[in-house]
Amino acid sequence: MTRIITIGAAQLGPIQKDHSRTDVVERLIVLLRQAKKSDCDLVVFPELALTTFFPRWFIENIEDANHWYETEMPSPVTQPLFDEAKKLGIGFCLGYAELTSDGHRFNTQILVEKDGSVVAKYRKVHIPGHEHHEPDRPFQHAERYYFEPSMEGFGVWSAFDARVGMMICNDRRWPESYRVMGLQGVELILCGYNTPIHYVPDPSQDSLAGFHNGLVMQSGAYQNGTWVVGVAKGGVEEGVDSLGQSMIVAPSGQIVALALTSDDELITARCDMDWCARYTGTLFDFDKYRRPEVYGRITSQRGVVLE
Repeated sequence: MTRIITIGAAQLGPIQKDHSRTDVVERLIVLLRQAKKSDCDLVVFPELALTTFFPRWFIENIEDANHWYETEMPSPVTQPLFDEAKKLGIGFCLGYAELTSDGHRFNTQILVEKDGSVVAKYRKVHIPGHEHHEPDRPFQHAERYYFEPSMEGFGVWSAFDARVGMMICNDRRWPESYRVMGLQGVELILCGYNTPIHYVPDPSQDSLAGFHNGLVMQSGAYQNGTWVVGVAKGGVEEGVDSLGQSMIVAPSGQIVALALTSDDELITARCDMDWCARYTGTLFDFDKYRRPEVYGRITSQRGVVLE
């Protein structure tokens, strides 16, 4: 018997600085209702889905940025999203900025089951960008100022009759993200992202933004025999053009659904979790073929060492 999960990748268009969380939650609920019409079991929203991508500005006193963060989830303003999802019988994955009670700041994603229960929380591991003000940039990418990297690593949880993991944006560029989850039997990885098309440190990569986005998720899916759902917040937000191209990728590495716009858009796919075993039980049979005894550098070394 196959295990089918109908998944909706709920891409968002821009969220401008003056858009309220209430406005955004209403947009999320509209996408949830569309997903219900497509018989979705699970809807995946982007990274930092409740606000504009605020790391593009540098604020000297980080306390002045506290209004961008969530101190509880659900909160009074996001409770309608939880209520609507439970009423519709749809699970969801949501990215947001988290400020903990003891003052830690994380780029966070939460997974919620169809009955409204919280399955897990994931905090971003690979934080890109810079930690100091760089005034010569056309816009900042100060994620390393606003967020600390999680030390919790990549978990995998039993949910939706599958083995589910999460990652956020830059995590998708690192093969270790997928492999650590693959070694836990992951069958479905959920990833939200905000990706500016203009890459300030090396503009020659701008024209390759879409190619690289698909490349990393398709290769990660194939090499670990897992479904990957990547969901963007795209379009021109506060003058910065960001990539759309939300996609659902099969364990074969094939893209089975792809967003056509950079606005609010729902794409869906019927995802057979048993497809994973065609790869994890053959070419990528880790128990049979992996050689961890020769992979020591991967976990013992950070930068390049020339011998």
